[in-house]
Amino acid sequence: MDNERIAVLAHEKFPDRAKTALGVLRYGDQDVLAVLDRDRAGDRVRDHVPDVADAPIVESFADAHAAADGDLDALYIGIAPIGGGFDESWRSDVEAAIEAGCDVVSGLHYFLNEDEGLAALADEHGVDLVDVRKPDDDLTVATGASGDVDADVVLTVGTDCSVGKMTASLEIVAAARERGIDAAFVPTGQTGIMIAGWGNPIDRVVSDFTAGAVEEMLVEVGDEHDLLVVEGQGSIVHPAYSAVTCGILHGSMADGLVLCHAAGREVVHGYESFDLPPLADYVDLYEDLATPVHETEVVAGALNTKDVADGEAAAEAVSDFGDEVGVPAADPVRDGADRIVDGIVDAGLGSE
Repeated sequence: MDNERIAVLAHEKFPDRAKTALGVLRYGDQDVLAVLDRDRAGDRVRDHVPDVADAPIVESFADAHAAADGDLDALYIGIAPIGGGFDESWRSDVEAAIEAGCDVVSGLHYFLNEDEGLAALADEHGVDLVDVRKPDDDLTVATGASGDVDADVVLTVGTDCSVGKMTASLEIVAAARERGIDAAFVPTGQTGIMIAGWGNPIDRVVSDFTAGAVEEMLVEVGDEHDLLVVEGQGSIVHPAYSAVTCGILHGSMADGLVLCHAAGREVVHGYESFDLPPLADYVDLYEDLATPVHETEVVAGALNTKDVADGEAAAEAVSDFGDEVGVPAADPVRDGADRIVDGIVDAGLGSE
């Protein structure tokens, strides 16, 4: 997936509800030449997200192809809706991409390769349909081998879904590398896999194999680096996704945790009848649940302040968050992740 020339489909969702599109734009090695969003056609990416590479926002794949002068390698599905389904309104763009000789990369639970029409069209035009959420066939249960890897392991954990765990993980890796720490990102979700080009899609793995899928990745790279930062998923209190969170927590056998939260979030995203517990309670919840498998502690916090317009108010929110959970904290996008890395290093993890 590295260095591809791509268009990203984000119809009616860009930018706020197109997490995959934003992740690839901000962190991927791909050259994004157009974003498809029929609601914002005619705008530019930087009209909405100023800190990423610019590109036109267009109505259709045909427009994206034209904007790229006919030179595109792939179309990425940049939306991951609840349930991971395929919206039939996207079909014409996916078909047009295939007919133009482009691969299609998808992080949906709906596998493009199992869509008879799209699979036949892809075969006809000699292109690949890449379902990054399809797990390997040889996954199995965990054995506890994560505790034996040479690298120190840090896991980002959340107060809720969609609070910035992947972003925090990638920013921590970048900041650690700036200090000379040999750090690596371990992706567990579709966007992280699209960015990194490898990984296991944990939310698609058979429940018994969830911890084993994380362990497999750590064993694969754990002796090659000093610090592994595992991308967390969901939240331990989430009414739908807590099982995935627990599987990653136990499978990673993390030496340290970074607690991630979205400023102002008081209820579960998409499940608004469920209130979030007090922030300090999460420290005990995560540490107590992890300890029987592998003792760990929350060593830093990452606060997502994207919905706080004022910089002074955002800084105050970060300070209050750090005080409440009792660890160094930062907004890794607004502030950089140096203070988070401080917490990791102060806990004796990684090396400089």
